[in-house]
Amino acid sequence: MDSALVIGGTRFIGRHLVDDLLEHGYGVTIFTRGNRENPFADDDRVDHVEGDRTNDTALESAAMTVDPDAVFDCVAYQPKDVRAATRLFADCEAYVYVSSGAAYGREEIPKREGETPLESCTAEQATDDRFETYGNRKAEGDRAVVAAAEDGVRAMTVRPPIVYGPHDYTERLDWWIDRVNRFDRVVVPGDGTNLRHRVYVEDVASALRVVAEHGEAGEAYNVGDRRLVTLEEMVDLIADSLDTSVEIVHAGPRELAAGDLALDDYPMYRTYPHVLSTAKLAALGWESTPLAEAMDRTVADHLENDRGGVEEEPDRAAEERVLDILDTL
Repeated sequence: MDSALVIGGTRFIGRHLVDDLLEHGYGVTIFTRGNRENPFADDDRVDHVEGDRTNDTALESAAMTVDPDAVFDCVAYQPKDVRAATRLFADCEAYVYVSSGAAYGREEIPKREGETPLESCTAEQATDDRFETYGNRKAEGDRAVVAAAEDGVRAMTVRPPIVYGPHDYTERLDWWIDRVNRFDRVVVPGDGTNLRHRVYVEDVASALRVVAEHGEAGEAYNVGDRRLVTLEEMVDLIADSLDTSVEIVHAGPRELAAGDLALDDYPMYRTYPHVLSTAKLAALGWESTPLAEAMDRTVADHLENDRGGVEEEPDRAAEERVLDILDTL
């Protein structure tokens, strides 16, 4: 495969995917609405076709204009988007859909492709755009990929958990980096052993390419850091990258209530462990970036871009009330 069309490509996962594809010799075209700054505007290796991917006519025009070997669908948020793309790009050598670990419908440790059942999706949920139905819609998109493969399309799915790294617009990890960078004491909800799978964005990008090159039609592939760390260990990794040290203070539900806070107010907290098996992807030859290296790059980007993190998450004043309570115990 020599040419690739990235649906999306200017914001986060797609942006890193374009970089990865260029590094591996692909000719790349991005298909976006043009609403965001194009980081590749001055790169003559990257073409840009403007259009709305939810408009089938615009997508069909892109298919005829570009005629790519591989298509990477980074911004398919409703099942109909996947069905349209797999139909319009049916003759391509590979179509890879960015799904999500949220597509899994049962709590298992770990969640495995083809074994752990997916979320159901009603007709109403399929056309929704609320956060609450995100997993349902991604799961239905996965089923659309399987249906396309049964019709002879080489379509595949990649399922990441929470993605972090440079250019992360969600700023979930930035919130924690900001805490460690500015304060000597960092509140960690619960006992610090909370385990929620994360994945470095450059590893998602390489996974998409590896699946396009070596994956099997109709199959899904989980992607995630090959070494998992708890929430407390993640804070320690951040501190190491910042060359600092912090005191970690554990706070349970009763202590957090002093600041009108709850455990799940904290970014990346999840009561039940969320772990994806990545063995199937690794068997294709994919490798993940060492955690310390991934965190170093993420922290450097945070400092360079002065991101403070998710604004609506626990503010420091509320945490100070919690710390005051804990200091009296």
